[in-house]
Amino acid sequence: MLRVCSIFIASFLFMLPPQDAVLGEEPGFLIFGAGVYDMFDDETTGKFRLEYVFPETDKLSLFTPFIGLSGTVKGATYGYAGIGLDLYFDDKAILTPNFAAGIYGNGDGKDLGHAIEFRSGFNFMLPLQDNSRVGFSFHHVSNAGLDDRNPGEESLLFIYCIPIQNLFGR
Repeated sequence: MLRVCSIFIASFLFMLPPQDAVLGEEPGFLIFGAGVYDMFDDETTGKFRLEYVFPETDKLSLFTPFIGLSGTVKGATYGYAGIGLDLYFDDKAILTPNFAAGIYGNGDGKDLGHAIEFRSGFNFMLPLQDNSRVGFSFHHVSNAGLDDRNPGEESLLFIYCIPIQNLFGR
């Protein structure tokens, strides 16, 4: 039931128009994340994420592309690419529903049933004075029925997003 609700909410959020979108040159961001993997099942462990969000100049219409790599304490890895839609709320909060597809290896961790896995969910972020962002990320990963085994997993991570130019002092 939780998975159905997550998919419904993600689908609904993708259909919303941006609210008071801050138009301008959004920079590329590097996102660092750490939190809980498989939070609603019996193989809960720690998770980390490193993600690159492309700058506004590389947008695909309203969608912002990103690439990333995540891993768990038990050696599972997931390399992926996807798109997100930034929804701005009075310059005080940013909700980014997103979708990705990628390759998963379970290491000593949870077997998700297939090497190809899909991720859907959202990031919720608050902008800081230096144009970085802080928030959390919730995602569901599953193989969408590509295999008979499709247990899926849900993750909740604390995220910190830093503009690329802040890393290099530009």
